Amino acid sequence: MQAIRMHQTGGPDVLQVEDGPLPVPGPGMALVSVEAAGVNFIDIYQRTGQYKVPLPFTPGAELAGVVTALGPRPTDTDAADLADITVGSRVATPQATGAYAQYALVPAQRLVLVPDAIASQTAAAVMLQGMTAHYLTHSAYLLRADDACLIHAAAGGVGRLLVQLAKMRGARVIATVGNEEKAALARSAGADEVILYTQTDFETAVKDLTTGSGVAVVYDSVGKDTCEKGLRCLRRRGSMILYGQSSGAVPPLDPQILNRYGSLWLTRPTLGDYIATPADLRERARDLFTWLATGALEVRLDQTFPLAQAGAAQQYLSDRKTKGKVLLIPPA
Repeated sequence: MQAIRMHQTGGPDVLQVEDGPLPVPGPGMALVSVEAAGVNFIDIYQRTGQYKVPLPFTPGAELAGVVTALGPRPTDTDAADLADITVGSRVATPQATGAYAQYALVPAQRLVLVPDAIASQTAAAVMLQGMTAHYLTHSAYLLRADDACLIHAAAGGVGRLLVQLAKMRGARVIATVGNEEKAALARSAGADEVILYTQTDFETAVKDLTTGSGVAVVYDSVGKDTCEKGLRCLRRRGSMILYGQSSGAVPPLDPQILNRYGSLWLTRPTLGDYIATPADLRERARDLFTWLATGALEVRLDQTFPLAQAGAAQQYLSDRKTKGKVLLIPPA
């Protein structure tokens, strides 16, 4: 089979296609024929060495495909945790290892069944980003109908889903984007107000839009360029949810600043802690697939790249050119 391998950290050119043997699933594992793999910032952080991984390494955590083989079922595993996964099942996961490949080994407990009404590319596109938007709006901070929220990068893969789920919760959405094209995408997702941060200071704009009271929660995937100003956009006892760092890591922060700005909450969550059990994983997937099937949620597919162009796909994402989800498509 073909897989992307990196033998050292560095630029996109370290991602090379290699031929290798077909993996054999061990106990509790499933071999999945990958039909689509998501491209995400964590893949870039791993490639550049910002997140340490053992080398050589095949990136990719998000995929959809078909189960082609199953390893023995461990005797100490609850049968319900395997979610009726069988050979031939259409499945998806946000927690694979080595999804940039024609085949990937995945713990069967970390797979969810994909309904017939959902295409594989759509399932792959919604796994990591959709579940992230789900836990951000339903768990990390439970949005209420009287809340105003600020969503950075609102036209991106997670951002546009966040806008939709925030509106589903009844919240008022203030979005930031970089240009008019992305502003239109944020508005089409349901954003109530859109701030072009390249033209307007978003802190001033948020205070004007909220008559000085601030928002209940800031959803920040940008990091270094936005975090401290975002804290000043919060109402008293508001919540800063820093779930990404596309502009770089946030510098060390004096906790006293949270007191100074109004007894604020600051959290740096990760999806893994919100889908830690098979039940959590399946519940979030069930909600997302239901909303997709009924049209309540729209996933925008931006670009697909052949597996061999993984480096170009990552560069496209890191250049912030995306207006939706980026996928890799392995050879059939």
